[in-house]
Amino acid sequence: MKERIQKILSGRGVCSRRQAEQLIADGRVTCNGSLCQLGQTADPDADVILVDGKPIPSAGAHIYIMLHKPKGYVTTLSDEKGRKDAYMLVKDCGQRVYPVGRLDMDSEGLLVFTNDGDFANRLMHPSHQVDKTYRVEVKGYSEEGFAVLKKPIFLDGYRISPPALQLLSAQGDRATIQITIHEGRNRQVRRMCAKAGMQVKRLIRIQEGGLSLGDLPAGKWRYLTEKEIGDMKYE
Repeated sequence: MKERIQKILSGRGVCSRRQAEQLIADGRVTCNGSLCQLGQTADPDADVILVDGKPIPSAGAHIYIMLHKPKGYVTTLSDEKGRKDAYMLVKDCGQRVYPVGRLDMDSEGLLVFTNDGDFANRLMHPSHQVDKTYRVEVKGYSEEGFAVLKKPIFLDGYRISPPALQLLSAQGDRATIQITIHEGRNRQVRRMCAKAGMQVKRLIRIQEGGLSLGDLPAGKWRYLTEKEIGDMKYE
């Protein structure tokens, strides 16, 4: 049965549907030897679809993984600087999987991997605004800065919704704050704290939507439960 090629790539776990559209636009996808066009359809069982000259994965069961990413790992699958990538920690799962969203190199915590492109697209698409909760250790804390953090902030000309905040502890200018954001802009929590006069010393993502990091040790991963997958699909 014919489907749009970006949907095929997403369904086979190559990348999200939006990323697939970019691959096609960049001329990196061919079908039966010819460059693909946006909106083009193909039969994945009959046509030869290649990305960067390599066949796409065969159809198989989707898997969903939660990793506790340690500090010092990037979330790109190939890094031009040769830094350690988080995929190294989940590559023994038996299938090729891809990170859903990002955690910068200095951040830790919950990171989802999957080969289900539609699932990944749902979690990342701005229209769904999946809440993300972080435990943040800061220097430069003050009551005035905490009040600034509660207000709407502009980043890159975009008005960020006020986060949900909980002050977990404070001693002098050091504090631990739980921050829940509704968007996912680049280094958003660090930049929000900077605008409030605080320097982030440690940042751990502890929750994403209905998923909770719990006591999963740093550097370890586990499969999501069927309930967790279902809850995330239909949030």
